[in-house]
Amino acid sequence: MNNDQKVLNLLGIAQRAGKLVSGEDLSLKEIRNGTAKLVIVAVDASENTRKKISDKGQHYEVLVAVHFTKMELSHAIGKERTICTIIDKGFAKKFRELLSI
Repeated sequence: MNNDQKVLNLLGIAQRAGKLVSGEDLSLKEIRNGTAKLVIVAVDASENTRKKISDKGQHYEVLVAVHFTKMELSHAIGKERTICTIIDKGFAKKFRELLSI
């Protein structure tokens, strides 16, 4: 199993554990609150969405990774989403390890 597949599996686990928030509005809220540890944005998200999330992440010093497609993210968490935000330090550390970021 490659690292991308491990990350997608871990996204599903984080979702079930309640350590993942998905969707643009909720993700922005978590970034502003300071609870977001890592944000994953789909590569096929709109340019406006990617820029908005990247700018907020930069301002609040939250790592934003543009990785995977909408379909891959949606399949991993069981909901149709473009943005996944990890709100747990342990999960975020493992994601950074696997994504080499």
